This record gives sequence, structure tokens and C-alpha cells, in this order.
Amino acid sequence: MGAWQEEIVRRARAWIGTPYRHQASLRGAGADCLGLVRGIWREMLGEEPVEVPPYTRDWSEPAREEVLWRAARRYLDEKPVSARAPGDVVLFRMRAGAVAKHLGILARPAPAETFIHAYSGHGVLESALSAPWARRIVACFAFPEREF
Repeated sequence: MGAWQEEIVRRARAWIGTPYRHQASLRGAGADCLGLVRGIWREMLGEEPVEVPPYTRDWSEPAREEVLWRAARRYLDEKPVSARAPGDVVLFRMRAGAVAKHLGILARPAPAETFIHAYSGHGVLESALSAPWARRIVACFAFPEREF
């Protein structure tokens, strides 16, 4: 793992304990899963490339559109799920047939993989990437690397 990826993981771990707050992205005050990724973007890369519009908890589900996946492809570097590594962003489909709309940041490599995410009712935490979580991953992305 390079210095860039180590720094992403270090900063993501600094968010652990942040309460879950829908649409929020402020370390220590509140974040949802997208807010965690947005916060790490700001810490690592500066200003966000676009303003995120308000969204509901069921966003993109009624229209069955992969809004989050499309946005991730636009701003992050997609890579094969099998090549995932600490510092990468993983996108999950929480239920079969549902749109993919949960994000996490990989923290520890295999064989004991973990990821950091903001989870409703729990806040930001580091979880084991157990088989039930791993089989929900539909895409993997790297933050665009900048000089660090």
C-alpha cells in the first residue's frame, strides 16, 4: 500500500465515531455513507467537483437508476472488484434487484478485510468485510491520485 492509500485509510479512520446523519458530510458532526466519501475527497483533493443536490433515503430507487454508480464513475477511477485494496471506495447493492447505494472505504487487506462506512443507526465504523458484505460489492473505485 502506497502513501496515498495509507493516508486515505488514516483519514477515514479519523471519522470513526461520527454520528450517522442523512446528507451530512462533516467529521465529528455527522455523515452518511456518501458524506464520508465526500469528506475524504475534500481532505485529500480539496473542493468537491460538484454540489451534491438534496436526496431522500430512497433516492434513485423509484426510477431504478444507478445514480450513485454513474457519479462514482465520473469522479473516481473504476477498477475491477477483484483488484480492490485499502483506500479504495467500494459500492454495495444492499438487496438483490435494488439500486447500488451504499459506499465504504476499504481499510485492511485480505485475508481479514475491513471497510469504513457510515451506517444508519451506528454512525461511522470499521466493519469486517464478511462474506455477506463482500458479495454485495458491485463496483470498486480509487480516488484520483494527486501529489501528496
